[in-house]
Amino acid sequence: MKTFVRWSLALAMVFAGVSHLTFARRDFQAQVPDALVERGPLDRDLVVVASGVVEAGFGIALLTLPRERRRIGAALAAFFIAIFPGNIDQWRKRRSAFGLDTDRKRLVRLFFQPALVAAAWWSTR
Repeated sequence: MKTFVRWSLALAMVFAGVSHLTFARRDFQAQVPDALVERGPLDRDLVVVASGVVEAGFGIALLTLPRERRRIGAALAAFFIAIFPGNIDQWRKRRSAFGLDTDRKRLVRLFFQPALVAAAWWSTR
């Protein structure tokens, strides 16, 4: 079961990373917190591109670096925690993306982030 979850996460991360860079770029911009781009040198698109590269890298690393599995899992769990404020910001600012077009859908989605953190940690132990 751990192997299945780990491979599922890896493939999902590669898919998410590629989608950040291509067809879902605008939707991902809706998840970038205003506080991250308001006062700094970053813009939404740069954040989306950078996070897409990181996500694809996590996916590839999970598949190709079995000796580093524990470290990658810990880093991926931390990454899921780090991007959670973007999900909260999307809910608070009522930004529609990925079919999350109601407050209820955006709120329900927030409860899946802890599951991703747990899956990243558990499947790499």
